[in-house]
Amino acid sequence: MECQITVGSMFAGIGGICLAFKENGCKLIWANEIDKYACKTYRLNFGNEYLVEGDIRDIDTKDIPKFDVLTAGFPCQAFSSVGLLEGFNDPRGNLFFETARVINAVKPKVVFLENVANLVKHDDGKTFKIILKALEDLGYYTVYNVMNAKEYGNIPQQRNRTYIVAFKYKNHINKFKFPDMIPLMQSAFDLFEKEKQDEKYYMDKHRMWDRMMKYMNDRKRVYRFTDWGLSKGMEGICPTLLAAMGSRFERIPFFYDDYSVRLMTPRECARLQGFPESYILPKENEKQVYKQIGNSVCVPVVDRIVQNIVKALL
Repeated sequence: MECQITVGSMFAGIGGICLAFKENGCKLIWANEIDKYACKTYRLNFGNEYLVEGDIRDIDTKDIPKFDVLTAGFPCQAFSSVGLLEGFNDPRGNLFFETARVINAVKPKVVFLENVANLVKHDDGKTFKIILKALEDLGYYTVYNVMNAKEYGNIPQQRNRTYIVAFKYKNHINKFKFPDMIPLMQSAFDLFEKEKQDEKYYMDKHRMWDRMMKYMNDRKRVYRFTDWGLSKGMEGICPTLLAAMGSRFERIPFFYDDYSVRLMTPRECARLQGFPESYILPKENEKQVYKQIGNSVCVPVVDRIVQNIVKALL
């Protein structure tokens, strides 16, 4: 049964945040995404009724409907410790102010924001203070938390993210709290296929094969290449899935299966973001699918936060 809480989503991507709200009975009535490939995946799973494809900077707020909750996983590369840390000097970082523009026009009861963990530390915390001050000036009471997928979502992925929840009314924020940590009950290897996969995923002839064999001495770990070389994750834990998986296949984590060393498949990556098996992944343009999954959220973590948002509103 729907709870009749309405939701609009900026920078919707493939709908990870939207999925969490939908699973909690909320009604999605508007979403915006600029990436045409992400829009295709979104439509495969949510339909084409309310998705607006295009640059948010070109959208007049008069064309945006009123809704109770605004979600925005605004672009994180500008604030990521993996990126260049340009923050508001990067056009992608400035897209936060587009979020503020929409908040000011729509005046939702709740704003839910997601970004990289480094957001709170960027520029010695000055960037984060600007964001919190902007929300305060818009009339919102704000709380935030940095949460790891392996600690809050029972997802065996090392994925720290900053979550911000802002309420228009004080009585709502007084009823809200972030979810507690929960024990991790599964390994990344529990989510990997056991049968042999397509040959394109195997790395036997990789140019770094000899080096890989010297370094990959533990079959209970997931590995990947970084800018600094070959790295290994914690036992049974997948390293952070990145959008860069779509630009360089070496950024896709890999591991020993029963046949050789192989890359994680798109479906396995989706599982490590908590997407259900019923979630449709396009069969063509696999690079874009990897990018989309790396850009998305860990759905079970968001789901637990959304549960508490809904309780506070109702």
